[in-house]
Amino acid sequence: MSQKIATRDAYGEILVELGKKNPRIVALDADLSKSTKTANFKKAFPQRFFNMGVAEADMMGTAAGLAAAGLIPFASTFAVFATGRVYDQLRNSIAYPNLNVKIVATHAGITVGEDGGSHQSIEDIAIMRVMPNMTVIVPADGPETKKAVEAAVEMDGPVYIRLGRSGVPVIFSEEEPFTPGRGKILREGSDISIIAVGIMVSKALEAAQTLSQKGIEARVINMSSIKPLDQDMIVQAARETGGIVTAEEHSIIGGLGGAVSEVTAERYPVPVKRVGVQDTFGESGSPELLLEKYGLTPENIVKAVEEILQKR
Repeated sequence: MSQKIATRDAYGEILVELGKKNPRIVALDADLSKSTKTANFKKAFPQRFFNMGVAEADMMGTAAGLAAAGLIPFASTFAVFATGRVYDQLRNSIAYPNLNVKIVATHAGITVGEDGGSHQSIEDIAIMRVMPNMTVIVPADGPETKKAVEAAVEMDGPVYIRLGRSGVPVIFSEEEPFTPGRGKILREGSDISIIAVGIMVSKALEAAQTLSQKGIEARVINMSSIKPLDQDMIVQAARETGGIVTAEEHSIIGGLGGAVSEVTAERYPVPVKRVGVQDTFGESGSPELLLEKYGLTPENIVKAVEEILQKR
């Protein structure tokens, strides 16, 4: 996992590749195309790119209209704007009529860094997960991002893909398949399960290595498909390992941790410890320092595992 690629960079690359194959694909952006990497698509297909300006609600409404006309619009901006600022348009113009709009948001989580709490979206998974008809995907690395975007094109209906600003370690090969609604076991283990998404997947693998040196074998699961959720894999992990730690660059309320807790509470109750942002806003700082301050490190995952094992 030495090579690092930002998931937003992978998005910019795959969107151009898919645009060459499918003339129905169009891209919209809210004056952030250099940051979201849709500028690549603009350069390749200027007639199929629409800069909507700093008018995100208008962008989502226009994307809905393009989808209703039979196109496949990809609407991109920062995650904090792609979910919160445009909630009414997402709900009533896209999700309610179940239109084929793909919302690919970048700069999610606290690793936005110096832009501060106003731009660090830590509630977007919760917002999108609760919305009927909405598929929610949080890729772990660049190759999985490409596969997720490819899958989104094949799906009929709204899709939310959450991407980041900073480079993340490459975990998967370019050939690794991606299936919406399916989790993926990256490491076997019988003592505890760690279920992670996004940038926390690589950190979960690091934590599992540390735990192994302590005689604790942790199963690591990449749950990039938040909705639909692989409930059967979660129940299997609960049954076979007796406890679960979730890890996400998101609030512990309403995101992956909430989703996993809902499943275990209803189908197979076991101890669950959620590693994530503890119901607070972020602040300005370097991504590395913020991850440490807000408890999103391999060491925090190790500590959470040990707390569950001590209680059992």
